[in-house]
This record gives sequence, structure tokens and C-alpha cells, in this order.
Amino acid sequence: MACVVWHVPVTTTGTGSTAALRLFRMRNGVRCAVGFSSPEALAALLGPDQAYTELGEAALRNLTRPLGVDTLVLDPGLVAPPVTTPATVGSATPAPLGAATATAPASTPTARLQHR
Repeated sequence: MACVVWHVPVTTTGTGSTAALRLFRMRNGVRCAVGFSSPEALAALLGPDQAYTELGEAALRNLTRPLGVDTLVLDPGLVAPPVTTPATVGSATPAPLGAATATAPASTPTARLQHR
């Protein structure tokens, strides 16, 4: 059985000789580790300068389990705190049905993560 490689974000020292896994938090506060199916997917979400290492899922679980991290997320859809839409001041009457509103529809990605 072939091992699927995850591209896992890491932080490195100034000399680049030491790497540490970047851990994240899901929106509900649960700590998690993330991995990406390709370097391009990682760069698209975390930027082209994000360092990463290649690990199998079992290796990532073995590294994070002693830290109390049991949740792994593959190819997260969003890495940011939730965005809130400011309330309209002075609008006491609701808009008629079918009328366009100024707020954008809420996005529901599979996982919302925050870097800690």
C-alpha cells in the first residue's frame, strides 16, 4: 500500500537547520495540524514563502499525538478568523422580500482555522 504524502507547514530557524510543525486551531478552539495534497495548494493558501515538510498521515499523527492534537485537516478551505459584517446603523425597517441587500452570502468552508 502506497503512503500518501502530505505537505505540512513548518516554521524554521533563521539558519533553516531546525523545523517545527505549525499547529492551528479550528473555529471551535480545537487544536489541529493541517496538511496539503500538493505544494501548490499549500502556497495558494499560506503563501509562496511558507516552508513545509513532506510527511505521511501516520507520521503526522505520531508527531502531534503527544502534544494532545488528534485532529488533522487535509486541504483546509480557509485559514483566517471569521469575518463579520458590520450592522447597518439607523435601519429599523426590514428590506422587502426579494430586495438586494448589502451583505454577502455566508461562506461555509469545511474547516475554519486560525494560526496560533
